[in-house]
Amino acid sequence: HGLREVIGLGMNAEEMGDNPQLSKSVVHDLNRDPRLPFGDAEFDGAMCAVSVQYLTHPVLVFREVRRVLRPGAPFVVSFSNRCFFTKAVAVWVGTSDAQHRMLVRSYFDAAGGWSDVKDEDRSPDGNGDPFYAVWGRAA
Repeated sequence: HGLREVIGLGMNAEEMGDNPQLSKSVVHDLNRDPRLPFGDAEFDGAMCAVSVQYLTHPVLVFREVRRVLRPGAPFVVSFSNRCFFTKAVAVWVGTSDAQHRMLVRSYFDAAGGWSDVKDEDRSPDGNGDPFYAVWGRAA
């Protein structure tokens, strides 16, 4: 079945404006204000694409994502080993890809309210950047 609405939240209005998948976009800096500007149980799913390494309050953000998701809704966090190292949090810069997967899992655990948390190496075979995902479901 098709998507009814896809809302993007980020810091760059121009980049979000270039994304044809988005029905709407919200400019919001989660490091200044980790509270998501949405109502409780408003969404059927959420994802954080290649941005978790920049969150200064990841546990608060994961709690907020849980708040805005309906029970059973998935939250997928994807990342690679590429990032702006001058902007990434120190714990990210100083750890390996395997440790990044454990770190993101620990955010789910520390935030509470998540079930079925899993992680996976989705890197392409052969050439290409590594790509990882950690996900869970709102309990």
